[in-house]
Amino acid sequence: MTLNRFYITALGLAMLCLLPIMGVAAPLVAKVDVSTQTMTVIHNGEVAYTWPVSTARRGKYTPRGTWSAKWLSRHHKSSLYNNAPMPFAIFFNGNYAIHGTNQISRLGRPASAGCVRLHPDHAARLFELTRAVGKSNMRVVIEN
Repeated sequence: MTLNRFYITALGLAMLCLLPIMGVAAPLVAKVDVSTQTMTVIHNGEVAYTWPVSTARRGKYTPRGTWSAKWLSRHHKSSLYNNAPMPFAIFFNGNYAIHGTNQISRLGRPASAGCVRLHPDHAARLFELTRAVGKSNMRVVIEN
């Protein structure tokens, strides 16, 4: 193999390894760690906030993966759960959203039906950051 071919192959392999990381690179990333029930907000490459969240309780599921924000709803009410309030909702995967909750005492442990719940003040801040950068420039990453 020639030296040029070696470098091209090595570069190609490096790109394949970095694709998952590059897909997350965005002006705004909301990274949720289900195992620790926390969200780390990364704005312009810097950690801006770390907040407690609630993800799915036993018998429910919070999806894992990476998405962009699909749509925003400031005063949303759940059509699936008795009009439960979902203020500052950022929908990222079908009916799944990051949103504020009135069950603040449950933050930091699994309690939702699958959405990612935040303190309403934190949800408002993330909502405004998402509006500022644009939905296509915001990533939701849910791991573990």
